[in-house]
Amino acid sequence: MKVNLFQLFAVSAVVMGMAQTLTRERIFAGVRERLGGKDTWAGYLVSCPYCASHYFAFVLVPLTGTYAIDVTVGGWVGGVLRWFLSSLLITVIAAFFRVIFWFVDETQGLVRRRQRTEEEETATRRLMRKKVERTIAPQERAGPPEPPH
Repeated sequence: MKVNLFQLFAVSAVVMGMAQTLTRERIFAGVRERLGGKDTWAGYLVSCPYCASHYFAFVLVPLTGTYAIDVTVGGWVGGVLRWFLSSLLITVIAAFFRVIFWFVDETQGLVRRRQRTEEEETATRRLMRKKVERTIAPQERAGPPEPPH
């Protein structure tokens, strides 16, 4: 049975999203820290998005039936090989999705940083304006005295 391209890409996107969430998002920071971060074997498995993608793909391929690679070897060896190679393919596609996601996320980060910089510049101008207004004497703010008639 052939898998369709939509399912292949959909499962790959799910694998990418799950791996990204586990390895990068704040909600799992405690888990990563308790397992030693990238300094220990177990910590590395939950801190590396590419590594985590493999384990998610190994589970999702049989759950979704996304066997995209056919092998000529039969029996249980062929089944294991088909599962393993299909999982690797999904992991590689997920890695490409992760690169695309990084560019989109980085672009959004640049926009947010630019907005923050503009807001900070506006706030600084307001503070400077208030400071200058406080240093100018009240009569000077009223303008020059009118000439006598």
